[in-house]
Amino acid sequence: MTSLARARRAQGELAGAARLLDTELDLSARLEVLSIEGLATSAIEGEKLDPTAVRSSLARRLGVPMGGLRSSPREVDGLVEVLVDATANYDTPLIPQRLLAWQAALFPTGRSGLREIRVGKLRDKAPMQIVSGPVGKERVHYEVPPQRNLRAELDRFLDWFNSAPPDLDGLLRAGIAHVWFEILHPFEDGNGRVGRALLDMALAQDEARSTRLYSLSARFNEKRDEYYAVLERTSSGDLGITPWLTWFLEQVTAAAQSSELLVNRVVNTARFWLHHSRSELSERQVKALARLLDAGPGGFEGGMTNRKYASLTKTSPATAQRDLADLVAKRCLVQVGSGRAARYELANSA
Repeated sequence: MTSLARARRAQGELAGAARLLDTELDLSARLEVLSIEGLATSAIEGEKLDPTAVRSSLARRLGVPMGGLRSSPREVDGLVEVLVDATANYDTPLIPQRLLAWQAALFPTGRSGLREIRVGKLRDKAPMQIVSGPVGKERVHYEVPPQRNLRAELDRFLDWFNSAPPDLDGLLRAGIAHVWFEILHPFEDGNGRVGRALLDMALAQDEARSTRLYSLSARFNEKRDEYYAVLERTSSGDLGITPWLTWFLEQVTAAAQSSELLVNRVVNTARFWLHHSRSELSERQVKALARLLDAGPGGFEGGMTNRKYASLTKTSPATAQRDLADLVAKRCLVQVGSGRAARYELANSA
């Protein structure tokens, strides 16, 4: 069986789970998958986002009812806008202005860390290298193509993306699109996140569906060194893409095959928030519940306790006790044991 056939088979075995979701649950599941995507695509770049902030931003953007929504940083809102646009509007042509808007949304202050960068514009004429490592011991992975041809090459890429040959398999098209964009490296910063959003868009087009129940960004983050290495070999060699496509299809297969736990988590989490959508929950309570849901059944060793809740939400033991009692009263949690031995577990929302 070929790499493509194995990837397609793994996708097909997973597709049935998506068809079991009703409209409301599908929207909530989409929120959870996009949360995973947002956290993972940022983690690949070494950036750790607050999961609660990402979820809150997505819930507002998608219109998913969730108690205790909190404000989120502008850069989180920008990333969410990109992810939602790429997947919800997958059938809208990808034009230069849209790509520029995606990159600008990632850097609302015009800075990457302390460094001022070009936002909403292609990179300038200065030579650009992709490097890693500490100052004085940098390793050059790739020198990007000259800027003088960049606009013409980007237009060529977008023409292909918007009218790829109909006989080209959608998974191969997605893999080609991602590596082609990364080779062009059109921006001063944000190319990885924009390129993975473009990949999400291509996968949504392939499945003709906004919700996908596996995360390639999460898989890439697990295999981060391999991911960078195969991109480096593709961009710095003779530009032969067969090794990249083989590796890419293997990651699609692995992500889909290992997604049973992810699907269960996504569906259970979506069902929980949907069940408690009218509960009046504080930001602290939402953070604690999200932590338990992320851990999954048995994943939060020893259950939630007063001490853990106080530490997680940075509140006093007395406030923690009141919050936990309120969550029990609202049937979000169940109490097991009593006194100092009391612990709290998620209630069954089936």
